[in-house]
Amino acid sequence: MTAQVTFRQADDRDLDLLVGMYDGAARWMLRSGIDQWKPGGKSAEHFRARIGAGEVWLAAHDGRAVGAYELWWEDEQAWGPQPPVAGYVHRLMTERETAPAGTGRALLAHAEGRVAAGGRAVSRLDCVSSNPRLRTYYEAAGYRAVGEEPGKLAADGTRYGVVLMERAITSP
Repeated sequence: MTAQVTFRQADDRDLDLLVGMYDGAARWMLRSGIDQWKPGGKSAEHFRARIGAGEVWLAAHDGRAVGAYELWWEDEQAWGPQPPVAGYVHRLMTERETAPAGTGRALLAHAEGRVAAGGRAVSRLDCVSSNPRLRTYYEAAGYRAVGEEPGKLAADGTRYGVVLMERAITSP
């Protein structure tokens, strides 16, 4: 089932919403035994910088925000220097309590459409190595593992491993 959601680009008026959505996803991960995001891990300044540097998108259902993602046009920290052939999906998140089934896939499809509209042929993301459930989710969505970065640097200075994943896409 594909979620019936609408999309709009986030702006500075959405900073508190984005922080709250991130923290909600982080709390769900902790309750689910997933060691990945932490509440308070992304501030309004993080989202302000991402809005200024690229694209942040919100998904809505029945007038309420139910998901979001960041789209970057380069990601040297995880992927190293690359030719401009890909868009990089980050912080794909849904409101677990209110998002209709299929919202995550709808977010991915929207991101892939934005990548294609930007003239790029590949959608990329990195998936934390310690979360096999998330890797399986992305594989079911057509992504394949193409490498690993064992020491990606976190904002707090710690390092963690990620699986590099990508999916070829076609232009609209």
